[in-house]
Amino acid sequence: MTGNRRHIRWILACLLLIAGLGRMAAQPRLHAPEMYLGLHGGVSASTMLFSPSVSHMSSPFTNGVVLGGNGGLVFRYAGHKVCGFQVELNYMHRGWREHSEEATYERHLHYLEIPFLTHLYFGKKSVRGFFNLGPQIGYCVADKSSGTILGEATDHQYQPVDKAFDWGVALGVGMYYRNAKAGVYQIEIRGNYSLGGVFGTRAVDYYSNANPLDVSVNLAWLFPLNRKLK
Repeated sequence: MTGNRRHIRWILACLLLIAGLGRMAAQPRLHAPEMYLGLHGGVSASTMLFSPSVSHMSSPFTNGVVLGGNGGLVFRYAGHKVCGFQVELNYMHRGWREHSEEATYERHLHYLEIPFLTHLYFGKKSVRGFFNLGPQIGYCVADKSSGTILGEATDHQYQPVDKAFDWGVALGVGMYYRNAKAGVYQIEIRGNYSLGGVFGTRAVDYYSNANPLDVSVNLAWLFPLNRKLK
């Protein structure tokens, strides 16, 4: 069953990417493509979806959340009307929290990530709404913890990360303002779900699911590379 779930996840991720690329190819091309480079960053709320569940995390969405930060570089290319693509190089702070009446334990996982996103936009030239959708890959560069271990030190969730390499899907929604002199000012709410997991999820492993889930709110400033905004 674990292998079947993994295959289904791969298929869904591929279908999302193909759907986005198909939508892009179906749109008429712009006479002058738009290219941007910039920075983005913000705050994130991250948790871990464990199966079997962790005893000191009554709900991953209430007492299991860890707050952190994220940010990075953004390159966006829009060669078709209403759609384009976006590539980023990001730092992401992930983790989870366990809590009891006596103590609190937090795990902090620090990733470098590269999302490959289809960028769909709509609206006027100056104010636009948008969706970002696509796969991402990442690598855990640091694994730290704080607080007091609430169970046994040998419990599975307290062990070092089994899989540093990560892959998953990202979905963002937001809006931006385009200024002829200052570039693009943007706000985005984005969700990221890891399909690769952190610990082993094979039939012989303890967990059948150990996947990070995070939501972030980011601000961005992008400037055009090829022409002034009109």
